[in-house]
Amino acid sequence: MNGVCSGASGAGSPALTSCSLQKMCSWMLSCCLALQHLAVQASLLCIFHLLLLPTLPEEPSHAQATSELLACSLFACGISTVLQTTLGSRLPLVQIPSFEYLVPAMVLSSHLSLGTGAARNGTAIASTCPAPHCTITGSQAASLQEVSGAVLVSGMVQLALAVSGLCGWAAQHCGPMVLAPSLSIIGLSAYKEAAFFCSTNWGVALLLMLLTVAFSQHLGSCRLPFCARPQALGGSTHPSVPTLRTFSVLLPFAGVCIFCAVLNHLRVPWESLDLATAQLSWANSTFHAPWLRIPYAGEWRWPLLTPRALAVGIAMAVGCSMNSVGCYVLCGRLLRVPQLPPQACNRGLCVEGLGSLLAGLLGSPGGTATSIANTCATSLTQAGSRFSVQVSALVCVVLGMSPRLAGLLTRIPLAVHGGVLCVTYAVAVGTGISYFQYADIDSGRNIFIVGFTMFMALLVPRWFSAAPAHLATGWVPLDLLFLSLLMVPVFLTGFLSFFLENTVSGTLEERGLPSNLVLQKAGAGDCHPRGERDKASQEYGLPAGLRRLLPSSCKAFPCCFLCPGSKEDEEKEEEEEEESSRVPEEGTTAPGEGTHLLPQTRLGGAAAGQEAE
Repeated sequence: MNGVCSGASGAGSPALTSCSLQKMCSWMLSCCLALQHLAVQASLLCIFHLLLLPTLPEEPSHAQATSELLACSLFACGISTVLQTTLGSRLPLVQIPSFEYLVPAMVLSSHLSLGTGAARNGTAIASTCPAPHCTITGSQAASLQEVSGAVLVSGMVQLALAVSGLCGWAAQHCGPMVLAPSLSIIGLSAYKEAAFFCSTNWGVALLLMLLTVAFSQHLGSCRLPFCARPQALGGSTHPSVPTLRTFSVLLPFAGVCIFCAVLNHLRVPWESLDLATAQLSWANSTFHAPWLRIPYAGEWRWPLLTPRALAVGIAMAVGCSMNSVGCYVLCGRLLRVPQLPPQACNRGLCVEGLGSLLAGLLGSPGGTATSIANTCATSLTQAGSRFSVQVSALVCVVLGMSPRLAGLLTRIPLAVHGGVLCVTYAVAVGTGISYFQYADIDSGRNIFIVGFTMFMALLVPRWFSAAPAHLATGWVPLDLLFLSLLMVPVFLTGFLSFFLENTVSGTLEERGLPSNLVLQKAGAGDCHPRGERDKASQEYGLPAGLRRLLPSSCKAFPCCFLCPGSKEDEEKEEEEEEESSRVPEEGTTAPGEGTHLLPQTRLGGAAAGQEAE
């Protein structure tokens, strides 16, 4: 999105004029893309809280309003997203509380609700807390605090997994027969939630889906007439922004929300009665929220660390780590960038662990993990801008400091949430299926592995959701740990496929090896080792300023003491530092410090040729 400015500099020169217009256009596009990311992120945050909060034994009332919990989540997610794009994996990834947090949290909350079953049946009335810092006892005090404690534990476990380098090692040893079913199940795991929210009004959900498909697939060549890129050394211009494709999620999202607002203004009944009532109570809880409240640790009591919270937190960390590693691979494939190196994977999980620690200390019921929906939206729009993700993160931080503004997100119609899930998670399913081309899918061995892992990943959670009492070891925390893991489809798929792939004998062709052939077929860039290293260093390398502060023996920040670099690595680091320290030409950016990360192979021949010039 950033143009290359050439020509002599001077006051009022055409080169400077076109450069300033291009910069203004780039800022406008970045802000619009940030708004698009925020729309998808807000939808997923609302889904998380809508599904989790009603299952708690005592729903947050005046002491901790729904909008304030939403604001805390936005604040933590914004900070985690900034860290992820600057110090973490460096991919344009948005952070949210994923479904891998939702399932274990609901398992814990359903266990806590057993002690308040009489209150829910009307035989007893739970007392409410009228003041923010009053003292209450029983399950009312422990419900949300214990869930926050589990989130805190998950952050610590994720940090341990990342610092030890275990996740980076596992990501390097996952072949196509592990990635294909795992990514497919990540997409299929949201089908129940999508159907639930779409049932509010299937017409509204289908309208959003049809508009998204039309804009992204059929009308992708439509471009902005007033935002054109100047040709190098020429006076002609080339339109560089395919408008409908670039905003194929934002425009349908905004249009459908406006359409629903018009129906509400005209008092036209269009929502399901039960879900409309739930949405009304959900939105009315934000009327008394303050305009400004800066979140801080311990504001709503400290997280409660119990053996149950410890068990559920471990399950959260394992499920979210597997989900995030799959999302790193998914984002790299969609953006056509080199394979993610282990150190970048470890850095990304370290950042997610820090974000979950922050969310748990703030009292949020969900940690931070990579958003599959935002990553898949990047595939639909084909505009993976790192800078726009950072702008959306700053907006999240601002919204997190204003519960009243954060409460406006609860006015989004429920059918829109379902439509967003349908159009985004479908991309994850398709991307996972595309990995089957790198292995011999006609092999009987591979057919069994894929069929068995995907079928069991959908069957086992359904089984235990219908009969959770069948799992009883005699110790409640161990029951919650096993139940939380077995209810997460991505854990079952990853574990079973990794186990079968490494225990069932098969040839290299059946497994999809060697890996360099996989990279070459995936179009990950220049297959030459030197060119591949340069591209990987540019996309995943840390900022030049931070690299200068690190010691020369540090190979994998923040795991320097575990992964000391060799002499060749030190020489390579010195060469990269010398290249990055050179003063860039006027109108360009230094390697690895660009404000965007676009899939260059999909921009069209003219645009790609211009980038090469």
